Amino acid sequence: MPVYDAPLAEIDPVTLYKILRLRSDVFVVEQECVYLDLDGRDLEPSARQVWAEEDDEVLAGLRLLVDADGSARIGRVVTAPSARGAGHAAALMQRALELSVGVPVVLEAQSHLAGWYARFGFEVSGPDYVEDGIPHTPMRRESRE
Repeated sequence: MPVYDAPLAEIDPVTLYKILRLRSDVFVVEQECVYLDLDGRDLEPSARQVWAEEDDEVLAGLRLLVDADGSARIGRVVTAPSARGAGHAAALMQRALELSVGVPVVLEAQSHLAGWYARFGFEVSGPDYVEDGIPHTPMRRESRE
């Protein structure tokens, strides 16, 4: 399955809608977390959306940001319930890491997924915390060439 990545300004509006709809379906509805997904960071000039689609349906997505210290930040990693277990999120993570060569990469994992992120070289970088009722674990992967 092809993996796509682009800054917001280069994404077709229908595709962007599908990415944002998937995030809302999973994070707000499925996980029952009422929070503002549209936090403004998608609009940053260096922000990229990374997604997988098949038959005109977005099956998985993530966003890649650049933090003030120059590190890359992976977030909003999401997979449609019907597409889970097929490797889509792993393919997106690989692409995000390719786009982040030469800088450290950070993320805030839902704690039950910390082991999954460890497969990509991430290590716990701080104490767990609860956000919107869900335990999270800060993780970091040092810069790689």
